[in-house]
Amino acid sequence: MKHLKNLLTLALIFTSIHVFSQTDKATTQRIIEAQNYVFVATTAFPLNSVDVNAVLNKMAGSMGGGGSIPLTGSNYDVKVTKDSLAAYLPYYGRAYTARIGGINDGGIKINAKEFKYKTQKRRKGGWIITMNPKNLTNDYNYNYNLTLTVTPNGYGTLSVNSNNQQSISFNGYMAEPEPAKKSI
Repeated sequence: MKHLKNLLTLALIFTSIHVFSQTDKATTQRIIEAQNYVFVATTAFPLNSVDVNAVLNKMAGSMGGGGSIPLTGSNYDVKVTKDSLAAYLPYYGRAYTARIGGINDGGIKINAKEFKYKTQKRRKGGWIITMNPKNLTNDYNYNYNLTLTVTPNGYGTLSVNSNNQQSISFNGYMAEPEPAKKSI
């Protein structure tokens, strides 16, 4: 019964990811080549899912097991332009050093004007994009390495590695950034 429940949960996740896809092949290629896009995270996959699931199962309304945490309805994303890298993502896992700050200092928050960016085409289509932000303005000595694997249809998997916490991955989709609102 537990395997059936996990199978149905995975089917629901893949169906919801398909529904949320915002780009076609031409749009995906255009926004990646222009280095102007948003990766919208829909599911988190913590490295240490056993410990995380033990905590989540104790919470009211828990779906239980599976190793994935749905993020639908949240505004978790990574925004990339030629001159900035901004990420607002949740973090589930083990940190090796404690952050100093308030209650709102959790998660993965990156706001970098200086970063290394490399795009590599995959043999079977799509891209592998690596991003290494430098001189973070709002983080406490955490160094992040982000690797985004994108399919031609705009689906992506983001792996976030840090020197101070366990790795975490996110599934999601690519989208065009919303145009800036003009003030009158």
